[in-house]
Amino acid sequence: MRKSDDKGGKRPRGRTLRSLKATEAFRSFVLDQLEEIGDVTSRSMFGGVGLYHRGVFFGIIARDVLYLKVDEGNRSDYTRAGMKPFKPYRDRPGTMQYYAVPLAVLESAMDLTTWARKAVAAAERGAPRR
Repeated sequence: MRKSDDKGGKRPRGRTLRSLKATEAFRSFVLDQLEEIGDVTSRSMFGGVGLYHRGVFFGIIARDVLYLKVDEGNRSDYTRAGMKPFKPYRDRPGTMQYYAVPLAVLESAMDLTTWARKAVAAAERGAPRR
């Protein structure tokens, strides 16, 4: 049985997407912190922001939290810091391969650059071969 929305319609179970709304101020701050990498661009996506380095998708800004791409090469940095994975659906168990960046790293452009470069490398390793 499906739950009804406020307008009497049906909405599918397990599909409640959290708001990804990101403020312009936070987006600007993150891009400034990543200036050392060069060639970082951002694109709006579902109210949040996708981060790209030379066309490689490596980060997400959602609810004014920065999430970076992880794989076996850098996941331990995040888990050691106690950080959580990006979970766009509040009522679904699955997560994506992006983890929140610790505040101390976010506030240090040098540290954030290091973590972002690892995220770009993870994204490149996970990208399909052409």
